[in-house]
Amino acid sequence: MFSAHIGTDLVHIPTFATQLEQPGSTFSRVFTDRELRTCAAKADRSASLAARWAVKEAYIKAWSQSLYGYPPVIAVDEVDFAEIEVVADAFSRPSVELHGEVARLGPMVASVSLSHDGDYATATVLVGGGHS
Repeated sequence: MFSAHIGTDLVHIPTFATQLEQPGSTFSRVFTDRELRTCAAKADRSASLAARWAVKEAYIKAWSQSLYGYPPVIAVDEVDFAEIEVVADAFSRPSVELHGEVARLGPMVASVSLSHDGDYATATVLVGGGHS
């Protein structure tokens, strides 16, 4: 039986953009080279990266929900967010590729949706598996 769990996140783009530009920012380590290349080609790089950050956060929330009532298998401060990579197919439809510890321990992504408009970026992630 398939059990699904959902996570969602909302990012304020101007705040995110300010943090992104700070030298030594946490955000310098959370994106893969492929994500950075993809977003560099976009008209609004900050909004595109903010949406990808929202996906990573939404994945963590969905994963946590899949463990409701059970202890976490990895502490959030130990997650390498670059292991949660937002990719797109040839038609720009987003998906998530998991790597490393996250791929080994976390649930698979069933569906992802991301969007940005004005000052906000949002993402919703549906994962399958985990405890039901």
